[in-house]
Amino acid sequence: MTAVLITGTSSGIGRITAERLARRPDLTVYATARKVETIADLTRSGARVLPLDVTDEESMRAAVAEIEAAHGSVGALVNNAGYGQYGTVEETDLNAVRHQFETNVFGLSRMAQLAMPAMRAAGGGRIVNVGSMGGRLVFPAGGYYHASKYAVEALSDALRFEAAPFGIKVSLVEPGLIRTAFGDTAAHTLTGSAAPSGPYARLNAAADEQMAKSYRSKALSAPPEAVAKVIEKAVTTARPRARYVVTPAAKALVHSRRLLGARAFDLYLKAQFRAA
Repeated sequence: MTAVLITGTSSGIGRITAERLARRPDLTVYATARKVETIADLTRSGARVLPLDVTDEESMRAAVAEIEAAHGSVGALVNNAGYGQYGTVEETDLNAVRHQFETNVFGLSRMAQLAMPAMRAAGGGRIVNVGSMGGRLVFPAGGYYHASKYAVEALSDALRFEAAPFGIKVSLVEPGLIRTAFGDTAAHTLTGSAAPSGPYARLNAAADEQMAKSYRSKALSAPPEAVAKVIEKAVTTARPRARYVVTPAAKALVHSRRLLGARAFDLYLKAQFRAA
């Protein structure tokens, strides 16, 4: 039975993924969160729960060690923990940016480093990194969040090549807008990132409005179940893809950015955000 470790399962994509995978008889799912009491109810779905903070070295080591003691290795690592720190490049507090990178980038990297030695010894494993369509294109007032997701793109590409000789398959899941608390959290960081009367007030207001409208739109967004289904495929299929873009709107945006080029895409953003 394959042991699956999922980070960031207190809400949203991580929680729904843990519930979905725990229903499979061929998987033993370890759901994790910084505060284990927030995920205690996941045991009713068949998951096992562990405390895990991807910004804390001892916490990460302890979680991986517990699973390895029971199963020999982490069979599949789902790096889901992450959040959005929004604001303009000039105004956003760099301490907040550093914390975001600790979670979205360095925590993801360290979890892979800790799980891979036993995976190699076992002759294989899976690593599924949850990135974002935001690793393929950039929206205004989101530069630092997008930068963290661009970093996940690069790390996933390098790791996929490096890990392949050892039977470890690496996939990157790139969701579009997903109807979870993520949108509210991102809007909150945007609102608090600058003074209301500052030089970017108009842009921030437009970005906040556009974000709220887009997350509410069923045509532009999808429920977290859509991502959980794709993660399940990446964990269990014999030949997982390198990338999975989730939601039709995300696929359209990613291809539009590639085809339009920077100048035309900037014009599109200007019309959407009405910042000037």
